[in-house]
Amino acid sequence: MTRTRPDDARLFRSLHTSTEPLALANAWDVAGARVIEAAGASAIATTSAGVAWSLGSPDGDALPRERALELIGRIVAAVAVPVTADIEGGYGKDAAGVAETVAGVLAAGAAGVNIEDGPRPPAELATRLAAARGAADRAGADLFLNARIDTFLFGLGAPGTRLKETLSRAHMYVDAGADGIFVPGVTDTATIAALARHISVPLNVMAGPGTPTVAELGALGVARVSLGSGVAQVAYAAARRAAQDLFGTGGYDSLADGMPFAELNGLLAAPH
Repeated sequence: MTRTRPDDARLFRSLHTSTEPLALANAWDVAGARVIEAAGASAIATTSAGVAWSLGSPDGDALPRERALELIGRIVAAVAVPVTADIEGGYGKDAAGVAETVAGVLAAGAAGVNIEDGPRPPAELATRLAAARGAADRAGADLFLNARIDTFLFGLGAPGTRLKETLSRAHMYVDAGADGIFVPGVTDTATIAALARHISVPLNVMAGPGTPTVAELGALGVARVSLGSGVAQVAYAAARRAAQDLFGTGGYDSLADGMPFAELNGLLAAPH
């Protein structure tokens, strides 16, 4: 039975606006989701890489679907804001498998999903997107379907052709049922503005050091800004620094910036 809250779906869809872009600090576990929510998040997005790493798998469609869905359900139950789930390529060998995954995501209560093309032929992702849209329609759910295009992230094609190829894929994916287009790996303001200008649905970009601010991206036409696996990478870097200090100098200074125990524990202890 679908558990996605209709109010969550409507709210999540309404948050996609370049006037005030939806800012997403991607989480990979319940504690992180609660911390991000408490910091003022209007929605929670998962990071497939962070989820996979935390569960002992590499990123890249290696995590079993059931484990991903269980984690999504835990995060949805832990927060009061809408949740969108990064499901990599759909956790399925084919379009039918993607439809099964989306049915599971809806049962877990998420209001949106990300599905990526990666090295797949664009036509294959279009088929997967159509299957995802069909699964949501059959469930009567207003699922926000975000299609990720990896031309810039993975350097696909010649540099001079990437914008044209990205727009071609975006139009194909929108025709297949995508509600938003996610183009990670692009930071050039002229390219971002061109993408926003020529894509008819909300544009999502991935941000990191050197990327324009959220407000500046909004001025370029961006409606959604994600940190992707960045927060997880910083967290694991902090763990490595603490271990290196301990095993190297025998010091503990890297622990000085940690969240207070009582604050973090209180976030998990408080009813939601």
